[in-house]
Amino acid sequence: MNTEIPEDPQRRVLREHLETIQVRTEKASSWRDAAEPLRGLVNREGYVPVSARLAAEDLAFLSEAREELLSFSELGIRLLDLHQPRDAGGISSDPANPILRCRSCMWRWPCPTFRAMAEAFTPRQREAAPGIPSWRGQLEPQTDA
Repeated sequence: MNTEIPEDPQRRVLREHLETIQVRTEKASSWRDAAEPLRGLVNREGYVPVSARLAAEDLAFLSEAREELLSFSELGIRLLDLHQPRDAGGISSDPANPILRCRSCMWRWPCPTFRAMAEAFTPRQREAAPGIPSWRGQLEPQTDA
C-alpha cells in the first residue's frame, strides 16, 4: 500500500484560495461600528443619502460581513482537512495511480463534499442581472428630484 500520496493539485489550490480569503478578511476593518451611525440616515426610499447609495440591507451586510466571512473560510478549511484523499488499499492494475478514497466519508476521490466545495469556491466571472448593477450601492451622483 502506498502511504505517500501526492497532494491533490485542485485541493491545494482550493486551500490556498480559502487561506487567502481568510488572511484578507483578518486584515480588513470591521464595518460594524461604522455602519451603525449610518442606519439612522436611511431615507424613505431605503437608502443613505450620501454619494454612495447604501440600502439598509447593504449596511446590515457590511456590519457583519467580516466576522461571517472569517467563520465561513474557517469552515471551508476545516472541511478540506476532513475531506482529503487516501489510498484505498487493495490490489491495483496501476500501482503508480492507486484508487483513492476520501479519508472522512470513504467515497471514491474526489468525494461529493470536495466536489461541491471546489464548485462553490472556484473563482468565476460574476454577472449581474440585466438592469441591476453588480453592486447595488454603486457610486452615483445624488440628484434631488
